Amino acid sequence: MRCGDFKESYLKDETIFQTYWVKFWLFILMLFLLGLPFYANSYVMYVANLIGFAIIGAVGLNLLTGFTGQISLGHAAFIGVGGYTAAILVTRLGLPFWVAMPLAGLTAAATGMVIGIPSLRVKGLYLVIATLAAQFILEYVFVHWESMTHGIRGINVPAPRLGSFVFDTEQKFYYITLAVVLLGVGFARNLVRTKWGRAFIAIRDRDLAAEIMGINLFRYKLVAFGLSSFYAGIAGALWVGFIKVVTPEHFPFSLSIQYLAMVIVGGLGSVLGAIFGAVFMTLVPELLNVLTSFAKSSVPGLEHVFLPMKDVIFGLLIVSFLIFEPHGLAEIWHRIKNFFNLWPFSY
Repeated sequence: MRCGDFKESYLKDETIFQTYWVKFWLFILMLFLLGLPFYANSYVMYVANLIGFAIIGAVGLNLLTGFTGQISLGHAAFIGVGGYTAAILVTRLGLPFWVAMPLAGLTAAATGMVIGIPSLRVKGLYLVIATLAAQFILEYVFVHWESMTHGIRGINVPAPRLGSFVFDTEQKFYYITLAVVLLGVGFARNLVRTKWGRAFIAIRDRDLAAEIMGINLFRYKLVAFGLSSFYAGIAGALWVGFIKVVTPEHFPFSLSIQYLAMVIVGGLGSVLGAIFGAVFMTLVPELLNVLTSFAKSSVPGLEHVFLPMKDVIFGLLIVSFLIFEPHGLAEIWHRIKNFFNLWPFSY
């Protein structure tokens, strides 16, 4: 049991890794993640890459929605901007993937900041409608600006390479995904401890009081939109480099809903919650697919009953979290940690 756990300064209270046990288990987790490609098959690595892309996008949306309180339904469109930018830079300008990826993030950030301009005058449902309009406008651009996006045919993208080494398999690309996830999560976790992060939270809790305290609402809201869209653009560039093709069908409105569900299920205003939500929302559909395949092989005819129920089961899981644990998976994790910190005592 942890005892004598007290802090003498706010700096120590904000330390990310507060005990040696936390550092030890993080080290074990890193060894597991680094060694995963050596004993996992291609399907597991495919899912691991999908989880990584989802984590990057969910962390970005949580910075905007969870920490700043600005609800967005256009996250999939910003992911699409990043994906198309990376594809165009690689195929038409011949830029390497390592240059195209950050440029894709910056392009998505600029687009997000333009969409975020109305956030100073509108909020709540009105801001939701504004971001929803951006989603449909950008979807229209993806489909009809054929001279740039090739419309519904899409753009084929070569696999990233570093010298003569080509990242053309799930195992190889996984290390790119892991590196970007670690950088993105580390930056977000440190950002929320800074003046900027505290300003985001103040705007979320009471924007009028934050403005009276001297916080520039317009600047911080635009920065939140830019950061969120930057993360989305990076996720889009990684997705395109992974599947080697980009089409408008990859960024539907339902993807924006899925990312919003990630941050709600995981826990609003928590970087760890965004990670939990991304893992949950990626793994559950895959597990339901496995159960469907099992039902098809074990009991012929049962798949016709189980297959239509996948979406129903998925929706029920999300609704159950909203009803029984509105603070998300991150809150469950905190309660488990607190239980073992105090065990066997209840105080």
